[in-house]
Amino acid sequence: MYFVDRLDAGRRLATRLAYLRGADVVVLGLPRGGVPVAAQVAEALGAPLDVIVVRKLGVPFQPELGMGAIGEGGVRVINESAQRATRTSADELAAVEQRERVELERRAGRYRSGRARVELSGRTAVVVDDGVATGSTARAACLIAGAQGAARVVLAVPVAPSEWRTRLGDVADELVCVETPAGFFGIGQFYEDFAQTSDDEVVAWLDQAADRMGETDRDRSVTPQAARDRAGPPLADPEVAVHAGSTQLSGQLAVPQGAVGAVLFAHGSGSSRLSARNRFVADALNRAGLATLLFDLLTEEEELDRANAFDTALLTRRLADATSWLLDQPQAQGLSVGYFGASTGAAAALSAAAEPGSPIAAIVSRGGRPDLAGPRLSAVTAPTLLIVGGDDEVVLDLNRQAQAQLRCECRLAVVPGATHLFEEPGTLEAVADLAEEWFTRHLIRTPRPARATR
Repeated sequence: MYFVDRLDAGRRLATRLAYLRGADVVVLGLPRGGVPVAAQVAEALGAPLDVIVVRKLGVPFQPELGMGAIGEGGVRVINESAQRATRTSADELAAVEQRERVELERRAGRYRSGRARVELSGRTAVVVDDGVATGSTARAACLIAGAQGAARVVLAVPVAPSEWRTRLGDVADELVCVETPAGFFGIGQFYEDFAQTSDDEVVAWLDQAADRMGETDRDRSVTPQAARDRAGPPLADPEVAVHAGSTQLSGQLAVPQGAVGAVLFAHGSGSSRLSARNRFVADALNRAGLATLLFDLLTEEEELDRANAFDTALLTRRLADATSWLLDQPQAQGLSVGYFGASTGAAAALSAAAEPGSPIAAIVSRGGRPDLAGPRLSAVTAPTLLIVGGDDEVVLDLNRQAQAQLRCECRLAVVPGATHLFEEPGTLEAVADLAEEWFTRHLIRTPRPARATR
């Protein structure tokens, strides 16, 4: 770990920006996780703190692919080449923009509590986030800051992949970063505490900064610490014994307060409940209010026989039994359930979801082998998202074939530049973002009735 938490990261980042103290600077935090980092920078520089709220304009049929971004004050930045390449019409673009504009204004109003946006014209805008992965949000924020009149744009983050300057050097006048480590999967791996920042905490940091700058004399009843206390402690993953028929399997169950759904993870061959990649995705889902169960599909003895890792029928039974076990747990009562399958585990997820009366409300496959589910694909009814790396050509072809066989709501999302294990910087974060969006959309709208305990 490089940082204890976002406050530690912000203080360390502030030392790199000390040369800006006394300049005409506005510090802009990217909600939500970038705001506590930015608050430390703004205080150290004696500068005003504001949020820079941006919304990506996603292609209608592939929302994770951006064709532009919008900011407050009617500012918009459109990538015309992306619009042309995706054949997005002017009317389609306008519809996306209208929808995103409503959400942008809602969030900005919520965060500022009625204050006006800090004026950027002729000033140095320091855009701060808790880290950079793909860089798409940071890129949009820098472009929006420039379009809002900033004379100079500085992009400052605690951690980023080593090649981040190549990606973002064209949108900022200066790039500042504390750490650029190798082996970059995602921002959270470099924080000891990367708990989700709440809206209340964002508001509290902005209120505190406004008081410091003398911008308001209103009584503020919520401090940043109180907001963090309200959010509760970081989520733990207690070890559990998952009963799959007569077999007992080791697992980790995390249930956030007020969980809106639950996701079971089916890992691929050669992996386990301790998979760093699945753990990364699970953390993102937990921060979004989803419970997660990561468990070993095989016992230690069964793992000695390599053939078991490819026995789709066996893995399917284990996953179905684990699902029944989870739904019998008191903390999972009434939750809708989804599957996240990786590699060969995706075949088990699809096959288990094809069982008559399956309770599964959504499926996400990462680099999956849906072909191993065979003819059961056509029986799947749960909305299914197939995520494949753009450079994983063989598996991409298999997923395209599977998509043609699936009769349910199905989408194929290709992560550019990613190989089978999504080891490239930012690609695993893209997987987490896609999975979070898919599960929250499909699990929240399909609540399950509570099951009677036995």
